Amino acid sequence: MKLKLALMSAAAATAFVPTAFADGHEGARARDGNVSIIYWQAPSILNPFLSGGTKDIEAASMIIEPLARYNEKGELVAWLATEVPTTDNGGVSADLTSITWKIAPGITWSDGTPFTSADVKFTADYCMNPDGGCAQLTKFDGVKSVETPDDLTVVVSFEGPTPNPYGPFVGGESPILQMEQFKDCTGAKAPECTEANFGPIGTGPFVVTDFKPNDVITMKANDNFREEGKPAFATVTFKGGGDATAAGRAVMETGEFDYAWNLQLAPDVIANMQKGGKGTPVAGFGPLVERIMVNNTNPDPALGPDERSVVRPHPSLSDPAVRKALSLAIDRPLLVEVGYGQAGKVTCNLVPAPDAYNSDTFDCSTQDMAAANKLLDDAGWAMGSDGVRAKDGVRLSYTYQTSTNAVRQDFQALIKQWWSEIGVDAELRNINASVFFGGDPGSPDTFQKFYADLEMYANTFNGTDPQAYLANYLCDKAPSPASQWQGENISRFCDPAYDALHAELTKTAGIEGRSKIGRQLNDMLIEAGTLIPLVHRGRLSAHANNLGGVVLNVWDSELWNVADWYRTGN
Repeated sequence: MKLKLALMSAAAATAFVPTAFADGHEGARARDGNVSIIYWQAPSILNPFLSGGTKDIEAASMIIEPLARYNEKGELVAWLATEVPTTDNGGVSADLTSITWKIAPGITWSDGTPFTSADVKFTADYCMNPDGGCAQLTKFDGVKSVETPDDLTVVVSFEGPTPNPYGPFVGGESPILQMEQFKDCTGAKAPECTEANFGPIGTGPFVVTDFKPNDVITMKANDNFREEGKPAFATVTFKGGGDATAAGRAVMETGEFDYAWNLQLAPDVIANMQKGGKGTPVAGFGPLVERIMVNNTNPDPALGPDERSVVRPHPSLSDPAVRKALSLAIDRPLLVEVGYGQAGKVTCNLVPAPDAYNSDTFDCSTQDMAAANKLLDDAGWAMGSDGVRAKDGVRLSYTYQTSTNAVRQDFQALIKQWWSEIGVDAELRNINASVFFGGDPGSPDTFQKFYADLEMYANTFNGTDPQAYLANYLCDKAPSPASQWQGENISRFCDPAYDALHAELTKTAGIEGRSKIGRQLNDMLIEAGTLIPLVHRGRLSAHANNLGGVVLNVWDSELWNVADWYRTGN
């Protein structure tokens, strides 16, 4: 049987067709003044290769771009390339060991210099540098070489047949860096290049004029942007910080801002804000999951940084009975009702979407306190006089941290109460979201360092194929000082059987085979208790009524088509 290219189940490779203005609103570039965007989780860097935080990746997507990305339907579309390579058009070799990208001619960087294949190759070398700490390294798994036969051609060769070759240079998480700007910023020097990391030269519609980390980014229209008449806005004010409530009000009630991201608010709060008449909420379901990560290491503060990053048994969370009991005690339907309403669904999986990858192995929709208590009793965790279980001098007492957000603090309070009913004590901690998701290798409070027993957050992946996302749980993807604390194996899960099965996924063609392995990998993570899924979250943001061109995208950066935004006459 011939191998077939594993295009995503919901996706077809197509050329990008710029969004037409719905009301014929056309004209000169920079005609519509300023657009104001608010992300209550403030960006701390504009280099996605040095941060796994969504807010950093999305802010950067207005400036630096990939060769291809995903549209609002999950379809792979050409961006800086002339077309998406496939076996049918000859861009992917018949044996699936290489992919050839053709760069669209005439593209320049915002500084006016040509965008060439050398920049693309440099980006691969930058991320794959063994002395660096690249947050997006899984996008380059299996890459053997990147060659540049000419200025407009890039050939990526893989170590073996690769049915899903759309990792490197695809989506908002894997954009292209300018070689000239970053050539002295490779390896261990990468985090030190503040000027480049805070103000990357890009091919996107906007150029950074000033960046205050964890506060405000100002931008102006890119005079060298490739599409005539775009962007419509002359300047951008990108405000970070505050909270989701203030962000929602700023768009829907006061009209102070034009776009508010990730309004993680209760449904009645959103409904009341909408009555303000200034803005409209937009929502859609992708693979975003709110979860609790379970630490597989010992986070004892008495241990040094190197020791706290080593995969070692946790004093109590290494017991499968404890991990299972923590999950059984949670009332997920109530969490959905309290936190998200119709913008949330109960999930027992890390990958709830697309449907082909959504496993039906587990049912966690019913809280079962009796079963949770029995598990702990049978495992020898005896209830103490203080209401906390213990065994061999080890108490079930945990630090449970998350970012500062009203919904998350509500979740913490509920879960703390439920866990107390099974003899588990939880010390609640919340951290400013800009710091928590910031990726600063010098901060002890990032979600990557995970200096706690349990931590709650949500993340997602670009596109509709979770291969790279599931690769985040490979043994060698655990953050550590050696990786500048980058890497998405936050819980430091390590199972050679998981690594071997994931290797099979990288070689498997066809959606049926890929989805079967994808579900099995999901099940291994859930069965091992490396995370506790809570809610399949819809993306919920809001835009001003007079902001046109907004198309919510749950498969890529929400700001994917910011070049098409414009001011209407409303």
